[in-house]
Amino acid sequence: MVRLPFTKGLTPPWERFGLRRLSSPPEEAAKTLQVKAFPWRRLGIGLLVVVGAMLLAGSLGATPIPPFTAVEIVVSKIPGVDISQDWPASWDTILWKIRFPRIILAGLVGAALAVSGATYQGLFRNPLADPYLIGVASGAGLGAIIVLIAGVTTASAGFGILPMAAFVGAVIAVSVAYLVARRSDGLPLTTLILAGVAVSALCGAVGSLLMIRSDPDLRPVLTWLLGGFVSAQWRHSVFVLPYLIPGVLLLLAHGRVLNVMQLDEDRARQLGVNVERTKLLLIGAASLCTAAAVAFSGLIGFVGLVAPHVVRLLWGGDHRTLLPMAGLLGAAFLILADLTARTILSPTEIPVGIVTAFCGAPFFLYLLMRRRAKV
Repeated sequence: MVRLPFTKGLTPPWERFGLRRLSSPPEEAAKTLQVKAFPWRRLGIGLLVVVGAMLLAGSLGATPIPPFTAVEIVVSKIPGVDISQDWPASWDTILWKIRFPRIILAGLVGAALAVSGATYQGLFRNPLADPYLIGVASGAGLGAIIVLIAGVTTASAGFGILPMAAFVGAVIAVSVAYLVARRSDGLPLTTLILAGVAVSALCGAVGSLLMIRSDPDLRPVLTWLLGGFVSAQWRHSVFVLPYLIPGVLLLLAHGRVLNVMQLDEDRARQLGVNVERTKLLLIGAASLCTAAAVAFSGLIGFVGLVAPHVVRLLWGGDHRTLLPMAGLLGAAFLILADLTARTILSPTEIPVGIVTAFCGAPFFLYLLMRRRAKV
């Protein structure tokens, strides 16, 4: 291949995503993807960061617990492990029944939002895409507002009606946006975004109308809309996992396909990618993960935007690395954000969404100024 003088030193777009140059003969199309070793070292670093964040969040609070003792308490819960208990019984209760359930749930929600955000950004080829892009947030918010305003306090199968209503609202909103945008010849992503904006506006309008006509005390509604893990319990994580595990695994398995789709859809089809089926699978999996996460956490912004961008700045845009590392970074980020929310104004706890907004907004202002300086 002859490289022109003014292109010397520039990296072709396909090479940034672990691809070779597209060959003309069809029989060489299957050879365009390079097989690289899985980044185990980076994954190990990410896991250490998550474990460190969990240990810090478990140790700090109104009742400090020494980190080594926190580790002993957690290890003592493993079946078959016998550790002599030389710590107060209250520490065991605080860590295992109050702090650790919300730490685990915050980690799961953060990972789900970050992986979904990275997937949307790659699929829409838009760095500002986030998990709430196509109506997930508005649908979940409307479902929660209806339950909170109606004063429903009953439970079903041991779970509150609120997260169920938020989950159903999110799924319905995404389904409506998909059905509106769907055509016989495929799914135009631009139309899907516009449909999502319309559905979001409609749900927001209905929710605002319900709040205006409701009881003046809107604090429970606003608290849920800003997100938090105050009422987190072990069963919430158990409920979320059946949705997150298959959804996240499906998204991670499509890392190489997302790399191919960064070029264009025609070239992806030449490489053997079923573009329409892939778009449906990725949108469905990312939306389901987001809906399940939002159902128990409320609307927490910027996690799905910040985590993928930080990974891109550190390790590049290869989705085979971007997706798992974004999940780990998102988990650590939300665990630390929850720690800040419950300790910064102790004994008062603030919504987690406020903390993530204070962190995420300056970060994106920095990105915008950095990009403007390069133009």
